[in-house]
Amino acid sequence: MCYNPYHIMKIITDEKRIDEVLGRGIISGILPNKEDFKKLLMSGKRIRIYIGFDATADTLHLSHAKNIMLLEDFRKLGHEVIFLFGDFTARIGDPSDQIGTRTILSKKQVQGNIKNWEKQIKNLINFRDFSNPAKIKFNGSWLSKLSLEDVLNLASKITVQQMVERDMFQKRIKEGKHIFLHEFMYPLMQGYDSVAMEVDAEMCGTDQTFNALMGRTLLRKMKDKNKFVVTVNLMENPKTGELMSKSRGTGVFLNATPMEMFGAIMAQPDEMIEVLLVNCTRITKDEIKKIMKIDPLEAKKRTAFEILKIIFSEKEAQKAKENFINTFQKKEIPEEMTELKTEGNKMLMDILVEGKILASKGEFRRLVEENAITDLDTNKKVTDVNFIPKSGMKFKIGKRRFIEIK
Repeated sequence: MCYNPYHIMKIITDEKRIDEVLGRGIISGILPNKEDFKKLLMSGKRIRIYIGFDATADTLHLSHAKNIMLLEDFRKLGHEVIFLFGDFTARIGDPSDQIGTRTILSKKQVQGNIKNWEKQIKNLINFRDFSNPAKIKFNGSWLSKLSLEDVLNLASKITVQQMVERDMFQKRIKEGKHIFLHEFMYPLMQGYDSVAMEVDAEMCGTDQTFNALMGRTLLRKMKDKNKFVVTVNLMENPKTGELMSKSRGTGVFLNATPMEMFGAIMAQPDEMIEVLLVNCTRITKDEIKKIMKIDPLEAKKRTAFEILKIIFSEKEAQKAKENFINTFQKKEIPEEMTELKTEGNKMLMDILVEGKILASKGEFRRLVEENAITDLDTNKKVTDVNFIPKSGMKFKIGKRRFIEIK
């Protein structure tokens, strides 16, 4: 749908609505300060705010989803919002929170990841609204055009001391580990995104604060413009501190089917219920308090339903909920399963890894040793790691995954 500049969404300056966005519990801090940012939102000025993601994996998870949902909240207030794909910076490798150097990705790998992400975020933020659609941009469209002279000019704005101050660099220096020059360039490139788009604000995870502040510095020096940095929480487990991570493969991922996602949310520990309700739903705070008083199993089902309602649809959420109840509470076999298509006489191990049901052959071998793979036609455990299935066979993998070979 084409954007119509003559029908721009009205800016909402209602203090209650703004406080709901700023005070829900997703935002962990606003730099230089929250008061001035709130005044800007209430001024009636249409601001430009963005969040950037490096497409370093083929899927996003719920902690990413909550950031995109927050961006959508700002769009609904009438502001211009941008979802920035770091197609260029993804190939450099972000050193944030890394004790070692990231693997440099190929252009083809990054483009493949972006294609998957576009499918996963389509229901989280409105790109088709007639009066104020969210925008997608790619930082390769300006970073790839920088000349050596441009890069040297950028580098002249920042000192080596500023770069070395980064905590992860300090840690590497103490441990005698390498810091490569291209890693110094990363925050410079990400910071230039703010200059290229001339934004008023940037949203980022707390682990990206250094990079976002780099953009604030460059924007002020190159455009004489100030930028707010809105940091959001990383949705960690309140007991263990564990984070959802695409690089570590932990969390609830957006490339899952509705059935798989419902099960993955139900598998989350009880202490994550409130975290998920606050971050990944738009249920009111009062309603969340009521949910937290009920049985954890029922609270989790409500949580999973509300999340799937946003990511997929209410119909798919209800269907997944009923499937969970029938399959896991009533111990029935689900009517619908994940279909894996294959050709020739392939081993079940290879089919599951290629179909991304399992992360590795090692995981398959572990599940076989634990008697965690069941042939649903015979109700017998798979004990041979080299087992070759026939078309039409159905299997239960672990506790919550069901697949059919085609």
